[in-house]
Amino acid sequence: MTETNRKKVERVQTGVRIEKRLLKVLKGLAEYHDMSLGDLLEGIVLHVFEGKTPFDDKNLSRIAELKKIYELDLTSKDSHRLIE
Repeated sequence: MTETNRKKVERVQTGVRIEKRLLKVLKGLAEYHDMSLGDLLEGIVLHVFEGKTPFDDKNLSRIAELKKIYELDLTSKDSHRLIE
């Protein structure tokens, strides 16, 4: 990517609570792509805000593998029903 294509942003540090196994899958995916967790999350959110899927079939397969490894059995249907 050339310098003219880049956009300057201001990033802030945040303390976000997230389900433990979900975080492990996200970290594993970020590591697989050799990127930071923050960069991965920004990319996911920007895609979803435009109604686009952030992952191709290869990435979805990798995510399925990571979900098995970390025993993540949650789905989108669980998103508003989680308790501690």
